[in-house]
Parts: sequence; structure tokens; C-alpha cells
Amino acid sequence: MLNTLLKRVLWGIPVLWLVLTLTFFLLRAAPGGPFDQERVLAPDVAQLVAEKYQLDQPLFQQYTQYLQAIVQGDLGPSFQYADHSVNDLIALGLPVSLQIGFWALCVALVLGVSLGMVAALHANRWPDLVAMLVAVIGISTPNFVIAPLLILWLAVHWQWLPVGGWAGGEWTHLILPVLTLSLPFIAAIARLVRGSLLEVLALPHVRTARAKGLSSAAVMWRHVLRPAMLPVVSYLGPAAVGLMTGSVVIEQIFGIPGLGRYFVQGALNRDYTLVLGVVLVIGLMMLLFNLLVDLLYRWLDPRIQESS
Repeated sequence: MLNTLLKRVLWGIPVLWLVLTLTFFLLRAAPGGPFDQERVLAPDVAQLVAEKYQLDQPLFQQYTQYLQAIVQGDLGPSFQYADHSVNDLIALGLPVSLQIGFWALCVALVLGVSLGMVAALHANRWPDLVAMLVAVIGISTPNFVIAPLLILWLAVHWQWLPVGGWAGGEWTHLILPVLTLSLPFIAAIARLVRGSLLEVLALPHVRTARAKGLSSAAVMWRHVLRPAMLPVVSYLGPAAVGLMTGSVVIEQIFGIPGLGRYFVQGALNRDYTLVLGVVLVIGLMMLLFNLLVDLLYRWLDPRIQESS
């Protein structure tokens, strides 16, 4: 276990460095700058602004100074949000995105696993067809279509829920964004669970357990469910990052001040440090969730631990 943690950490450092390096130089290579959309500045004022943000220095020097600041935990000042550092903006937006993503992940797991089990236990019958139809619709319908429909029905027509906003994370403001964000993941998990369950149910040791007289519930919990969850666990790594960091579309539609919204604004405004900070946070979360998935995978399938 300790060797696994050490290997993941050692591999994560060069991966993060490579991601940050590519993002840094790609941002600088894009046309325009962080202050091009402002009114035309006088030459001396423009020079002072460039000196303040170290944009007058050679590109490689900017790069080395940024890496030094990253090592010290300083993500730099925001170019567009006055009097705010990138650390401040991430501290404001990340908890919002994490809260929405956490509940969306819980909803996706509960409903996705339940839907997949119903489909597998009634394979090729009407519950299976209905469940897979719902899954296909959930996967193929984008969020920017689902969100307005839910707003129209639940918020405008029936007036059960607020149209948008955050209001400090009140549960009434969480339902619509969480439901919209989780629907594609519910569909994907349901399909994975169905296929994996059907495969495990056909294994010889499961048939033997049934022949010995074990009930369907006992067979499911003792012999089927644990190995059937392996594909779902593999999917949870990138899915958890996508959910926890929030959806850009969801946060824009519902007016939620999350991390994804800051990322879009930073990209549009050429706010180099803000974009780099968000990329760094997403990269760290991707490595963390992949590590957790590896550890969970070893718990579900001890053969992996024995072979490593």
C-alpha cells in the first residue's frame, strides 16, 4: 500500500509539471493579452502595468518565476479581478463546485447502480428496455438541453424550485443543478452496472452458489455485486473529477459562482494566472481521485494486490 502511494506521488509530480508547462506556453501563444480588451492605455501606463504583472520580462523568465511561486503555494495575482489573488478566487469557487459535485456523485451512484441492477435482473424484459431507454436518453442529451427543460417545468411552470442562484448553498438551489449534472453519469453508470452484472451472473461459481440453494439476495451480495462494481470504480476516477470541479455549462446556466465559471471567465479575459491555477487544481484532483480509485480497486479485487 505504501509503495503504491509513493509511486503515484512520484508519477504525479512530472505529470503536473508537464500539464502546467503546456498550459503556460499555450496561453502565451494565443493571440491577445490580458489587457487588450480594456481601453487603450498610454504607453507609460501600459509599461507600469506590464512591470506590475512581470509581463515585460522574457517568457522563460516568467515561466521560471511562476514555477518558483507555485512551489511556495502562491498562484499569483488575478489579472482581471482587482485586489484578488488566484488563491482567493479558487478558495471562493472550489467549495461551491465540490458541494454540487459531491451531491451529484451520490445521486449518480445511487440511481445509476439501482437502475443497472433492475435492468440486469430483468434482462431482455420490459424493465430492462425501459431502464436502458432512460440511460440512452441521459447519455445522448447534453446538459444545456436538460437544464432549460428542468427550469421550464420545475421552476417556471410548477414553481417548485428557484430558477437559479446559489443563496449560500440552500438545498432548494441545489436540486436543479445537481440533478442536471448527475443525469449523464446516472445513465453511464447504469449501462456499466448492467453489462458487468450480466457477465458476473454467468460465471460458474455464481451458478454453483445458486445450485446450492442460496437465495438471490445472498448470491447478489456475497458473490456478484463486489466484482461487478470494478468497471464502475474504474469510471469513477474521471467522473468524480468532472463532477467535483463542476460543469461550466451548469454553473453558467444556473448562475453558480463555482470553479468552472471562473475558468471560463479567465480564458475569455486571458487571465493567465487564473486559468493556470484552475488547471493545477483540476490536475491535482484528477491524480487524487485516480489514487483513491486504485486503492478501492485493490480492495474489491485482492488479486490485483497479490500480483503487484
